[in-house]
Amino acid sequence: MRVLGIDPGLRNMGWGVIAVDGSRLRHVANGVIQTDAGDLGVRLLQLYRGLTAVIAAHAPDAAAVEQTFVNKDAVGTLKLGQARGIALLAPAEAGLAIGEYAPNAVKKTVVGVGHAGKEQVQHMVKVQLPGVTFDSADAADALAIAICHARHLQGRSLRIVERSA
Repeated sequence: MRVLGIDPGLRNMGWGVIAVDGSRLRHVANGVIQTDAGDLGVRLLQLYRGLTAVIAAHAPDAAAVEQTFVNKDAVGTLKLGQARGIALLAPAEAGLAIGEYAPNAVKKTVVGVGHAGKEQVQHMVKVQLPGVTFDSADAADALAIAICHARHLQGRSLRIVERSA
């Protein structure tokens, strides 16, 4: 199974694809979709086209998106929400089931602490995906989101097996 993790952002949308085989995780690819400053509609279109190209290239079976946090800047939060809408739309259009996770849930799953720093998250992504390299914190966060979703899926399948035994 392949899982696509998406870290929504209007300027930089991080993405990461991992392969899940039982309890083993393997890095497939990661990157960032960047938009040019300017018209919001054009930027959202750039995100959509970039994300649909990632989905076409890597054929994930599931996707996970980080939930939006609300900050003090209402305009910034609204724009982030619109980028998050694209992050949900592209995988939904491809027929993928989508998991959504709060930032603290991702950190708790990947690091073990819900308030871990970016450096801790990046370190644990490297531990769980040996040999992985990423050019940005956005791509690392997307891989962490994919890891979080994979672990939650593994937990669900384990509970199903336990109930049927």
